[in-house]
Amino acid sequence: MTATDFKTDLQRHLQDARETVVRKLDGLSERDVRRPLTPTGTNLLGLVKHLAGVELLYLGWVFDRQPTVQVPWFRPDLGAAGLEPNVDMWATAEESREAILDSYRTAWKHADETVEALPLDAVGHVPWWVERTGTPSLQRVLVHLIGETERHTGHADIVRELIDGEVGYRPGVAAMPEADAQWWAAYRAKVAAAAEQA
Repeated sequence: MTATDFKTDLQRHLQDARETVVRKLDGLSERDVRRPLTPTGTNLLGLVKHLAGVELLYLGWVFDRQPTVQVPWFRPDLGAAGLEPNVDMWATAEESREAILDSYRTAWKHADETVEALPLDAVGHVPWWVERTGTPSLQRVLVHLIGETERHTGHADIVRELIDGEVGYRPGVAAMPEADAQWWAAYRAKVAAAAEQA
């Protein structure tokens, strides 16, 4: 595989993950995309908001490629204490779903331009990685970003299932056994019984 093919492959995996996260909001009310469904407040729109900042950080700021459009929750210049903790993990009532989705798509565009402009061995600077990995290459950052996005895709899968039971990678591709509610109830009971016996 050539470097160009490898870069294209990495970009394709990243784009698939991006689109999966966004699809998890489809068909839901404003309340449902915003409401916290875990003790730590995980919610669908917050995941999208967070990922917009992650893209701007890792495929923008890390390679000294500042985006032309700023979002208020992305301020790496302020340092770790510069913003309220978790400000990027939830949406205020005033922040529209459309504005957050647009920010994420704008971040994709900027990130993709960075990937197009730089070779995979281009070196970035991630201050909090210096002790662990030194100065990472674009390839290393892309792999990290795919992992980060897929991690949050998993969170979105669980949150969406808690909201309305919908599961799967995309419409028509659930990657789950085709079974009715009775089968799933019996399966869940079997899993719960095994946990109790253990």
